[in-house]
Amino acid sequence: MNQAVFLDRDGTIIEDLGNLGSTSQVEFYHDSFSALQRLQERFLLFLVTNQRCIADGLVSRKQVDSVNDYVLAKLADQGVTITDVYVCPHKRAEGCQCIKPNTYFADIAAEKYDIDLKKSFSVGDHPHDVQLGVNFGGGGVYVMTGHGVKHFGELETDTIVTDGITQAVDHILTMDTQRQAADNG
Repeated sequence: MNQAVFLDRDGTIIEDLGNLGSTSQVEFYHDSFSALQRLQERFLLFLVTNQRCIADGLVSRKQVDSVNDYVLAKLADQGVTITDVYVCPHKRAEGCQCIKPNTYFADIAAEKYDIDLKKSFSVGDHPHDVQLGVNFGGGGVYVMTGHGVKHFGELETDTIVTDGITQAVDHILTMDTQRQAADNG
C-alpha cells in the first residue's frame, strides 16, 4: 500500500494572501519545491484545501481551480507531482462531509490510490489541518507559516509543531524511517 501526505495549500506551500482568485497572487514559500521533492520520494502528495471563499461568493470555483492548476504546473516544473487535489467549497456552518478535519477526501484518496492512512500524514497551518491526520488514523504536522502563529494557542498540547514546510518534511521523513525500522525490527 502507498503512503500519502495531505497538504494544505495556503499558508503551507504558498503564501496565504487571502482569497486567491488569480494566478498572479500565488507566491510559493522559498523552500516548498525542495521540501516536496524530498517528500515525494516516499509519499504520494495531495492538496486538500478548504475554500469557503467560494461559498461566500468572493471567488468562483473556476478561479480556485485555475489557481490550483497553476500551483500544480509550477510544482511540476520543479519535478513535484501532486497526485490529486481536493477542494471543499463550503462554509464550516454548512456541516458538509468534505471540510477538514473530516476525512472525506482522505478516504476517497485511500480507496482510489491504495493508501494506508495509518502510515500517512497531514500538514497545515490550522488546527483542523493537523486534526485531519489524527482523524484518519495517521499523523498531523502543524506549520507556523501562514496562519500558524495566529492559531497556535488553539492546538492540542501534543501537536507536532514546525517552523515551516521544510521542517515538517524533515519530521515526517524521520517518523517514517523510525516506523520502518520498528516494522523491520
